[in-house]
Amino acid sequence: KADLLQVVPQLDIQELVNYGKSRNVGIILWAGYWAIDRDMENVFKTYSEIGIKGFKVDFMDRDDQAMVDFYYRCAETAAKYHLLIDYHGAYKPTGLHRTYPNVINFEGVYGLEQLKWAPASVDMVTYDVTMPYIRMLAGPLDYTQGAMRNATRENYRPIYSEPMSQGTRCRQLAEYVIFESPLNMLCDSPSNYLREPECTRFISAIPTIWDQTLALDGTIGEYIVIARRKDDVWYVGGLTNWNKRNITVDLSFLDKGNYEVELFSDGVNADRAARDYKRDIFSAPENQKLSVTLMPGGGFAAKIKKK
Repeated sequence: KADLLQVVPQLDIQELVNYGKSRNVGIILWAGYWAIDRDMENVFKTYSEIGIKGFKVDFMDRDDQAMVDFYYRCAETAAKYHLLIDYHGAYKPTGLHRTYPNVINFEGVYGLEQLKWAPASVDMVTYDVTMPYIRMLAGPLDYTQGAMRNATRENYRPIYSEPMSQGTRCRQLAEYVIFESPLNMLCDSPSNYLREPECTRFISAIPTIWDQTLALDGTIGEYIVIARRKDDVWYVGGLTNWNKRNITVDLSFLDKGNYEVELFSDGVNADRAARDYKRDIFSAPENQKLSVTLMPGGGFAAKIKKK
């Protein structure tokens, strides 16, 4: 019935909120925009009083005058009740998040969920090294990356019940650094993350807001390398298209000193088994140049911390 104020006996939201609070975890609810718009004031007031932190609002899927008006009303009303908003099923950002800082993310992108039903001919890998140069200029994006089931170009199939990403495992890790997203998502199932603790631990530690961002290298449609800093820790991510590529990362942007580098890069078999990766930890001075091989559809992600 799309009634967000209807009680469902099997679901005790207050208990979930209390449980999350005891572990310093806030809860955000997902809802279709029509369910919110039918009684927006009461919905936001009620859930704010329960302790909900915000809403992921979905299925707007248009940008006519009436829908744009909804975006503004939703953002303003949510701000009144100290709720954050993530617009999914949304048009690209046009500055609303500057007017209402509680709006922290937008979809407005051909996100990873498309690979659940897209034709096998779709080229998400090339899209991933094109979109950051264009769409990301407009603002943050809710791409929903993080797939642990990865496929080469030849092995990719759109399987709705067991979806997979195009490209390598390290590509998925790198996208958390490359794509600007103050509210990141983990697109895969919990059981897949439990089976992959190294990758999950690395993803979970990546900040979602940054103090400094540097575009290190890249060519639109071919590859991209970005470095981002939070406090005194740097993260570097790189993506390539379907071409295997050797990339040199100049660390001269670092302050003088010696650093510990944790590097996730494509494994030697990643061109055949896209899930293959390697993790290296080593020391590096600020003037070192890192050489990384990216397999077709590949990527790398590094965490750099001063010793």
